[in-house]
Amino acid sequence: MSTRRLQTPLGEVAFDHGAQYFTARDPSFKRLVNDWQCAGIAAPWPEAGNDIWVGVPGMNAMVRHMAVSHKVFWHHLVVSVCRRAGSWWLLVDGRENGPFDTIVLAVPAEQAAAILSLHDFGMARKALMSRSQPCWTGMFAFDRPLQALPDIMRDRGSIAWAARNSAKPGRSGPEAWVVQAGAAWSADRLEASPVDVIEELRTSFAEAAGGGPLPEPVIEQAHHWRFALSAGTGDGALWNADLGLGVCGDWLVGPRVESAWVSGRLLASKCLKQNRLGTVPYAKSA
Repeated sequence: MSTRRLQTPLGEVAFDHGAQYFTARDPSFKRLVNDWQCAGIAAPWPEAGNDIWVGVPGMNAMVRHMAVSHKVFWHHLVVSVCRRAGSWWLLVDGRENGPFDTIVLAVPAEQAAAILSLHDFGMARKALMSRSQPCWTGMFAFDRPLQALPDIMRDRGSIAWAARNSAKPGRSGPEAWVVQAGAAWSADRLEASPVDVIEELRTSFAEAAGGGPLPEPVIEQAHHWRFALSAGTGDGALWNADLGLGVCGDWLVGPRVESAWVSGRLLASKCLKQNRLGTVPYAKSA
């Protein structure tokens, strides 16, 4: 649920270059989304279909909203996780942090597997069996609207999704497009450079738009999501009560934002049951 903001000669341009939208089907998640809407940080996007929601003013709005009441350390690389004398320790940016009673991994299966293999092979095996599909994403801003195009295009050649980001609810600024390539196309270019990929995506976008020339972008960037789409194992959440080790994420439920929230809530319930601390209020369970 990422939003990238770039400075251009036309001013700041925002791109939701990760998840494009989310749905709300789980009853508890529906109630939370209603609260988000009342708070002005989520809005329906009817042009994309029924039960389609976006964050306002960006897809990361809800993440920031939920993080406010917690002590969060952003942009820290956890190199390793080790267990000593009944406690957990993290090696972060060359320094050891701890001790901690419980560790929760909320990362893609491929990244979780490397850590789990040292502590719980059963969990690691589930993570190893789950495979994510990659996605190359292009971000393009123009000095004028592409008026001949609809706000959303799906499955056009190598382009799986293209959306006029500036047309989403609560957005403003110059004409901005997010263009996401299909999984097979992205897998074929897994190690390609962003410079080469953005050129190909621009050409593919023009073809998807009808083949005519597009205005020269005022800015363009490419981002590679190596672990973009998961299949979902159906496990919901993983919890080792003896170690205080938990795993949650969309890859344990299905490839949706809502699935990640449901998985996190399931894991929170397991943790609370273990510690007999009560139940999980829906609004605090992300």
